[in-house]
Amino acid sequence: MAIPSLTLHDFPASTDNPRWGSFSPFVEEVERGLRLAKLPYQRVQVNMMKLRKLNPVGQLPVLTIGSENVPDSSRILRRIDGLSQGGLVRGLSAQQVAEAWLWEEFADTALYPFVIATRWADDRGWPVPRDKFFGGLPFPIRGLIANAARKHSIRRLVERDFLRAGLPACYERLAQTLDALDTRAPADGFWLGPEATIADLGLFAHLHALRIPHTPWQAEVLAKRPRLTRYLDRVEAATAA
Repeated sequence: MAIPSLTLHDFPASTDNPRWGSFSPFVEEVERGLRLAKLPYQRVQVNMMKLRKLNPVGQLPVLTIGSENVPDSSRILRRIDGLSQGGLVRGLSAQQVAEAWLWEEFADTALYPFVIATRWADDRGWPVPRDKFFGGLPFPIRGLIANAARKHSIRRLVERDFLRAGLPACYERLAQTLDALDTRAPADGFWLGPEATIADLGLFAHLHALRIPHTPWQAEVLAKRPRLTRYLDRVEAATAA
C-alpha cells in the first residue's frame, strides 16, 4: 500500500531542546507515533494566523495526509495505526488493544491538565507560554492577549475540578497519580508488553512534558519516581528520531 505524504503541523514556539520536539504533548505524542510506526513525514511550524484554515476549531496538532487535514491527536494516531497496518499496537491481543487505547485516553484527559496547571496557573511556569507563545506579538496587545489566554486556561482547569481547591491541592493530586503510575510502571519493557504501543505514547507524551527543563520543579518531582523515570527513558529511546 502506497503511503501518502504526511505533514505534521506544530506551534511556532521552539523548545530549543532536542529531547522535547514540541511544547505540546499532543504534538509530541503524534510525532513519536509516526516514528514508532516508521512512517516518513515532515514537520512544519504553523503561522497561527492561518491555523483555522488547517483546523476550523483552531487547535493543533493537525496531520496532513495527502491533501486531507486530520485534527485531534487521538484521531490522528488511529489513522497512523491504520496506515502502518497496526504499527501502534503491534504484538497485542484484541483485549490489550482495547486497553492500550484506554490508557491513551487516560493520559489525554487525566494527565494533560497537570501540564496546563504547571505552565499556566503556576507563576513559576507562566513565563514559558507567555514568552514562547505570545512573545512575537506587538507590545501593546501582547500582555492583553497573554493574560486573557491565561485566565481562560485557569477557568477551564477550575471547571474540570483540577484547580477548584487551588494549586497546592492540584499538585497533591498529581503526586498521588504519579505514585500510582510509579507502582504500576513495568520493571522492564513497556506498559503492556515487550514492545512500545499507543499506551506508551500517550503516557509518555504527557509525563515527559512535565520533565521539560523549563519547569524544573516538576522535573524533580518526576525524578523522585525511579521506576516511572526508567520506564519513560525506555519509551523515549524507543521513539527517538
